[in-house]
Amino acid sequence: MTAQVTVGLDGSKESLAAVGWAATAAVLREEPLRLVHVEEWPNTPDVPLPYARTSAERAGSLLRDETVRVQKDHPGLEVLTERARGRAAEELTAAANEADLTVLGSRGLGGIRGFIVGSVSLAVVSSARRPVVLVRSKGAPPAPEGGIVVGVDIRHPCEALLAFSFNEAARRNTPLRFLHSWTLPASYGYASIMAPGVGEELGGHLLGGLDDLLEPWRKRYAGVDVAAETTMGPPAYELVEASQTAQLVIVGRRSRKVPLGAHLGHVAHAVIHHSPAPVAVVPLM
Repeated sequence: MTAQVTVGLDGSKESLAAVGWAATAAVLREEPLRLVHVEEWPNTPDVPLPYARTSAERAGSLLRDETVRVQKDHPGLEVLTERARGRAAEELTAAANEADLTVLGSRGLGGIRGFIVGSVSLAVVSSARRPVVLVRSKGAPPAPEGGIVVGVDIRHPCEALLAFSFNEAARRNTPLRFLHSWTLPASYGYASIMAPGVGEELGGHLLGGLDDLLEPWRKRYAGVDVAAETTMGPPAYELVEASQTAQLVIVGRRSRKVPLGAHLGHVAHAVIHHSPAPVAVVPLM
């Protein structure tokens, strides 16, 4: 792993927004910014030479223009550029595995339809071994008090998620809100209706568990404003609701072996499709 922030650049407004977000992240991390342009090269060798030359010229111009723009906005930031040929998903995944952080653009339609993540971004975020952030070209502006929202499952180890979240909050000097959502087991039946206190009691128990999980991190990052919350409801829905006023949403992704390739859990999938805020997906080992 190299201490740098990598961003995929293809000239779309989404990728240009990703470059801007990644540049700020690189400054905060005091790391170089690496702009990667992948030319989807056909399997056939019968590509007209003029087309190849034009494509290469456009790629070179795009990388130069974005380098100038980024360094104008962030004087002193080291910017590296790279051009690759091949399948974009494979090349960007390989680049992501070498970087401290990777940022990609995601196309948004707005409203309840949310993100059109695209096969390339989805493939990278589903299989990269390092954190990947997806950025919309025009997300809803966060509320003035909007901080970082983290979806956490206290039933499973999540050290990588906690480390990434606290580091980001400390760098950005922004509040950190951890959210654990839950539903009553089916075995409770009508108990939750007849005795609402059953749910409240379980929620209080879960909140205590979340506080215990966060306690050593709170001590380590004493300057970070941390809030913990448990809510009764579907995790995907609750996180999407919380994302409406967030500056950044962070979710974890567990590695699973499936026949057709990498797998992205339904909660992370829902959040990256519907959050107006940038979404960081952290692989959990």
